[in-house]
Amino acid sequence: MSAATSPTWDPGQYLRHAGHRARPFAELLGRVPALPRDPARIADLGCGPGNVTVQLAERWPTAHITGYDNSPEMLARTDQYAGPTAQGGRLDFAHADLTGWVPGQTYDLIVSNAALQWVPGHLEAFGSWLEALAPGGTFAFQVPHTVDAPLHALMRELAGSVRWKDRLEGVLRRTDSVHEPHVYLDRLARLGCAADVWETTYLQVLQGEDAVLDWSKGTGLRPVLTALADDPQARDAFTTAYRDLLRTAYPPSPYGTVLPFRRLFAVAHKTA
Repeated sequence: MSAATSPTWDPGQYLRHAGHRARPFAELLGRVPALPRDPARIADLGCGPGNVTVQLAERWPTAHITGYDNSPEMLARTDQYAGPTAQGGRLDFAHADLTGWVPGQTYDLIVSNAALQWVPGHLEAFGSWLEALAPGGTFAFQVPHTVDAPLHALMRELAGSVRWKDRLEGVLRRTDSVHEPHVYLDRLARLGCAADVWETTYLQVLQGEDAVLDWSKGTGLRPVLTALADDPQARDAFTTAYRDLLRTAYPPSPYGTVLPFRRLFAVAHKTA
């Protein structure tokens, strides 16, 4: 994977906004229909620290669920969740690079929460993933659709400036890392699925000083922080300049700082 798709992750920073990050996954699962087998076999692609993978075990308590991620830092946090569940299911976690992940068995549900934006060419993987679904199974995912929002546009603008372009060229995700909703609908439908695709914009009210910068440090800013990790002075200079841009784009209010955050959802049901 390229530098843009293999940042070093900080689970503690990521989990500072765990409530906002977990909510879309719960709403995605609410649209997943009954699974074809019990106990079900479920794959969670890009499971991160495992805190939302637990939602799968709560919804399907007898299922055997495997969370896959390519970050050692994130996977180290999953130990607290791994093992048998109270009603006979099981939670496992394993290392996998989603750019080349090919299912090794049949699944009833393949699900992904805010991970595919880091996987170049993920549309091309849908065919093999759907082939691994049992008849009547479901492929469901959500991704941030914010690449044109000030949160990311200002970061790209700064990274492309005279001071930073030589050090940060190619580091950030491309503007086509997430496609328009109709692209996903068309691909999933042509692959033989009944597809439901929609978007939701969350008006996230974040608390604390420079709250939007704090949010970005857990996700979108990670490639820059990784690229400049060996030069703390440069890392801090970029972060300060980006912070100043965010302060103008997302001014605080008496009740917090509002970060409008659009997410794209898709649920594809394979015909039984």
